Amino acid sequence: MLRTRGLTRRFGGLVAVDHVDFELGDDELCSLIGPNGAGKTTFFNLLTGTLAPSDGAVELRTDDGWRDVTDADPAETARMGVHRSYQITNIFPTNTVLENVRVAAQADADTGRQFHRNVNAFEEHYEEAYGILERVGLADEADTTAENLSHGAARQLEVGVALAGDPDVLLLDEPNAGVSSESVDRIVDLIEDVASDHAVLLVEHNMDIVMNVSDRVVVLDRGSVIADGPPEDVRNDEDVRQAYLGGYEREDAADSSGGGVA
Repeated sequence: MLRTRGLTRRFGGLVAVDHVDFELGDDELCSLIGPNGAGKTTFFNLLTGTLAPSDGAVELRTDDGWRDVTDADPAETARMGVHRSYQITNIFPTNTVLENVRVAAQADADTGRQFHRNVNAFEEHYEEAYGILERVGLADEADTTAENLSHGAARQLEVGVALAGDPDVLLLDEPNAGVSSESVDRIVDLIEDVASDHAVLLVEHNMDIVMNVSDRVVVLDRGSVIADGPPEDVRNDEDVRQAYLGGYEREDAADSSGGGVA
């Protein structure tokens, strides 16, 4: 669905992402983990066109085969079906919940720049937005101003915004960041739900969540992939467990809110 070949990003003498070969499959939930400074956010920025790589390529699979999207900007990448949520909640606070999703749906349909807008198109965007709100559990909050949502509900809304336009690939950057413990289960259920019909790349600090929801786990360190495989294989890799999972064990779940990984 989405892959990289030798993807590299340098900032002066610092190599933030170092010749990464990666592929995300259809309807796969892959978690990307690693310590602070490992290159996770830079990797996300390269995938979405926010940053240009120093070397290498980003490719998206289409009906006609693999397409090079290395030089696509974020808007182009989104139109091609790669959508992203952010580590810091990124919604319009003074708009209603419904309007946040409707605007995203309209932007994805590329009607936002049209001077004469089709009324039926607007209705379609509202219908799509309502459907998304039902999926993310916010239908009852449709008329609520976004700034009045709880932090957990705001995270649900951000996933809803990312779902607008029915993308093929979702990049979720720490969707549980700052979420209260009682809201975590709702976010996890939502992640698993969207992964049932989307390819999902997830950055997540909570190692208990990572090990339970992921089909696959990739570990970055200093911009390089040091492990890539099923959760159990990564969990039982001694070097990874000691260096990047902080000695994580399943029975330590109650203490795994940070997991020693950033």
